[in-house]
Amino acid sequence: MLTDELRDKLIQAAVEARHWAYAPYSHYRVGAALLTSSGKIYDGVNVENAAYPDSICAERVAIFKAVSEGEKSFEALVVSTSNGGSPCGSCRQVLAEFGLDTRVLITDDQGHVLRELRVDELLPGSFGRGDLPGKNQD
Repeated sequence: MLTDELRDKLIQAAVEARHWAYAPYSHYRVGAALLTSSGKIYDGVNVENAAYPDSICAERVAIFKAVSEGEKSFEALVVSTSNGGSPCGSCRQVLAEFGLDTRVLITDDQGHVLRELRVDELLPGSFGRGDLPGKNQD
């Protein structure tokens, strides 16, 4: 459950993570903080590359860090940018893989929440496990 105290901690973690972003090309720093159902917080930053397609978003970094440690159930994700930018389509699809009910808070670089919604609102009509044959496989 996302208490006010935990919500503030998550927002602060995303805002602080922005400082570690590697964005020498776009100069658009993004920080993310992901709260798992077990109560752990995983942060992430965008990491750019001169070969642009090899870059990765902060949201996916946080998700992949969590999954690499055995976490697959998420409560909330905070994304912090200078202007309250929304997660890209790839990040939305990765979030959908792990639950359409995950809360997403979009903040500016001061931690002001500009939008709060669920993944299913970010990605209506999402493509998921149920759309594939053999959908009960892990």
